[in-house]
Amino acid sequence: MKCLLVVTESAEILFYWTDAAFEKNLREQYGAVENTGDRLPAVEDSINTLFAPLIISCSTLIEKINDIYTSFVTENGHHYILHQFGECLYIAVNGDGSESEDDLRRKIFVLKKFMEVQFGMVTLNSTLLKKELRPNDTGKRGRLWKMLQGLLDTYDLLRNQEQSFMVEAVERLIHPTLCEQCIEFLERRVVQQINGSPERAGEEVLHAFILVHTKLLAFYSSRSASSVKPSDLLALILLVQNMYPDISDHGDAAAEDFDVGSAPEVYYTPQPSPTGKKTELMGAEEECTPVFQFVEPDIQMAEDSLNILESEHRDPAFPRRVFLEATFKDGYCPMMPHSMYCLPLWPGISLVLLTKIPNSQVAVSLYNFLEAFSLLEKKLNEVQEGIPHSRLQSSLPSLADLRTKLDKFIRALGNIDQQLQNTWTDFKNKAFLRTGQGNAQELLPLCRSLRSQLCAIYRQYFVTEGQGSHQRLSENLQKKAFTMMQEKLTDWKDFLLVKSKRNITMVSYLEEFPGLIHFIYVDRTAGQMISPSLSVSDDSTSELGKGPLAHFIKSKVWSLVRTSRRYLQKGYTTVTLRDGDYYFSYFLWFENETGYKLEVIELPVLSDDSAPIGMLAGDYYRKLLRYYSKTHQTEIIKCYELMTIHLGVIPPDSILQQCCDLARKLWEPSRIPLL
Repeated sequence: MKCLLVVTESAEILFYWTDAAFEKNLREQYGAVENTGDRLPAVEDSINTLFAPLIISCSTLIEKINDIYTSFVTENGHHYILHQFGECLYIAVNGDGSESEDDLRRKIFVLKKFMEVQFGMVTLNSTLLKKELRPNDTGKRGRLWKMLQGLLDTYDLLRNQEQSFMVEAVERLIHPTLCEQCIEFLERRVVQQINGSPERAGEEVLHAFILVHTKLLAFYSSRSASSVKPSDLLALILLVQNMYPDISDHGDAAAEDFDVGSAPEVYYTPQPSPTGKKTELMGAEEECTPVFQFVEPDIQMAEDSLNILESEHRDPAFPRRVFLEATFKDGYCPMMPHSMYCLPLWPGISLVLLTKIPNSQVAVSLYNFLEAFSLLEKKLNEVQEGIPHSRLQSSLPSLADLRTKLDKFIRALGNIDQQLQNTWTDFKNKAFLRTGQGNAQELLPLCRSLRSQLCAIYRQYFVTEGQGSHQRLSENLQKKAFTMMQEKLTDWKDFLLVKSKRNITMVSYLEEFPGLIHFIYVDRTAGQMISPSLSVSDDSTSELGKGPLAHFIKSKVWSLVRTSRRYLQKGYTTVTLRDGDYYFSYFLWFENETGYKLEVIELPVLSDDSAPIGMLAGDYYRKLLRYYSKTHQTEIIKCYELMTIHLGVIPPDSILQQCCDLARKLWEPSRIPLL
């Protein structure tokens, strides 16, 4: 029985996700009481009734002591986790014992990540975020909530099935020769041809990558592009899996080559699962119905779980707007707008293009202004009374530069936002007084207003207009990329689909490492992992077989990951423990660029309500690398993790030696140039 809720301080629901058991409980609890007609009360109304006392209590605590509950357990054993982001309260509930407090808190932070990818810097302003999450148009609201619910369903499914999503790292499909060929093909035949075409409508392909199910085959970035952060890449993989779920393994289910002149090409994708029924994402092919097809002369697409576009033209050629971190030589933007094109070559194999959109540089300018006003607001908050003009200038030497740049920026915008011009003029008149006095109490609300209006411009440029814009790569260009990529991989298709299920096997390690049952090796700097395949499905086999043993070992692996996170949260970098007939081992260490292992330092201990350890939920390892680099500023620092399961009959000394040898053996394959 599960629920995830986003509400305002006034108990207005901005988003909810529930499973079938939770909805059933709501109907049993409120249906008989509130039902005055033939219809049962809406789920949203019942949720509001159930949670209103808790929300009001939290609002009162914030008002009185500026704090809220972080977690509690009710008499009936239901776990509640709460977290406040701005003016939005996130509540995660579990009533069946299937999720720990860490799982619930992780789900909250993952939902926040989805919203950042979906709305960009609009998430920095609670008022604008409320408008996006709860639009007045009920149809648009329903599609948006359905899309976010589908993402949570997909995340829940992948986290329980895929090792890469359990440890939150990208898993590569290991085949160096094909990988290099595909990278070269993406560069010369896909990216360069599209970027050299007049049909690209002002867009430029920055990144192109190939996915086989959840595994990354090849990734190419143009020379002018910023690198894609591993957490963003993992989120994109999840988006693709939600758009085109894994409905078959390989073979007969693969689509035939796309031919423009032939009959309409139909791709089969399951209808969106009802809320809470995540297992239906993996339904059999014969139970699916076609939800979109390429039709000449126009490409049309039926509505699916990812459709949030306001436009009536819902076709697969229409890109999805995503916001990703970007770093440049002369700038930085944590949520840079991109267009994402996902071309399903065959079921399970997709080509994804990320493009730079026209006017995207506006986002960098807006972020710089937001940061400047945040800094200014922080300085003004430290001042309790009027400050002299000279003191303001000395504490913020860049204020004059900010004035020049924002004046120029507003002139370039034209009359797009008269309110911003008026507020900025008012700010300048009060900040740059001839008398040399600027009142902090007057400037603070103007700072907040300017930040809000800058976010509103960002929303207008990249979120609102991005949903309805028809400016995109032409359908002809997309078809060319689709056809070329299919021709390149046709002979490899079946091999790749099988390889994705048995990427690495334990057979090649058993002779050298006797007693080793399983391992997970993660390069946390690159955000990539290597691990033997671990499949327990009925239609695939591994060294563990299909029976109870496979499920048992999988449960042990998942338990090892959770255990290692708990110890890492407490500051431990090395853990060895015995669990019945098995030994668990966990190691985290740092190296320099040459592979020399660096000394161990004392890691910070995290509080129970901090962001969960991982990449999607706060990017803990990135912060850890920054923390370690403070004492090694002249070196490039790498961070690695190794988790192993051994038979309990192996002596502990032998296990430690094996772990050292295994890490050394895995060091070289991790250098395959995919990113």
